[in-house]
Amino acid sequence: MKKNYIPADRQTRIQNLIQEKGVVKVIELSRMLHVTELTIRRDLDLLEKKGVLDRTHGGAILRHRMKTEPLYSEKDQIHRLEKQAIGRKVNDLVEPGDTVLINTGSTTSQVLRHLSVNPLRVITSNANALLEVTDPDIELILTGGVFRRQSNSLIGSLAHSVLGKVCGSKAVIGVDGLSIKFGLTTPVQQEAEVTRMMMDRTQGPVVVVADHTKMGVVSNFVTAPIKKIDILITDAGIKPDFTKMLQELGIQVIIASD
Repeated sequence: MKKNYIPADRQTRIQNLIQEKGVVKVIELSRMLHVTELTIRRDLDLLEKKGVLDRTHGGAILRHRMKTEPLYSEKDQIHRLEKQAIGRKVNDLVEPGDTVLINTGSTTSQVLRHLSVNPLRVITSNANALLEVTDPDIELILTGGVFRRQSNSLIGSLAHSVLGKVCGSKAVIGVDGLSIKFGLTTPVQQEAEVTRMMMDRTQGPVVVVADHTKMGVVSNFVTAPIKKIDILITDAGIKPDFTKMLQELGIQVIIASD
């Protein structure tokens, strides 16, 4: 027997479904809730205005809002095994002689720790690099700048000055959030500026490294639109539908595993 939902109940049902699945399709919701696709689109538009989801072609994806910035020490302990696997996987994309631009973050710290390709030049705003990069055949250049203890990052005009004088062959970028609609985001404007400059100063591919919990997350400041990504390295926890959407945008998705 068909159940007829009033609009408020139907929208609550849609909200519960997208929180459970991460991604919903218009055609599937239409069949499930026994209403027209036009009605579902209106429901999704309303839920998007409320900040619940982001509309995509043919459906919607859950939006997670990052309200506060966690301490680096806290982030470093979350999904550590996944981040280690992602860090090791970057070696498959790096070639001897590369100049790699790497920003700050707990995942990029794992990238720095596991780099094993040489000779290699690394230019980074990640202050942890002083401890993480131990291979003598890797030339390490810190951007300089103001040390931001909250994220172990180097920011400001000195960092911009150094980056303005380099041309990277690849960029490896960590993110706080990755959204189909809003792109790469971070809670700190100064870090967004440094990361954006790294991407702009790279001649080759931009590789984003992020575990699955960053997918669909939106923070306060946009670093770059989604189209700036060439490759995403993540873990097996990413939703298949989210992977498909990224691939449809021309982004190569690589799953890192132990």
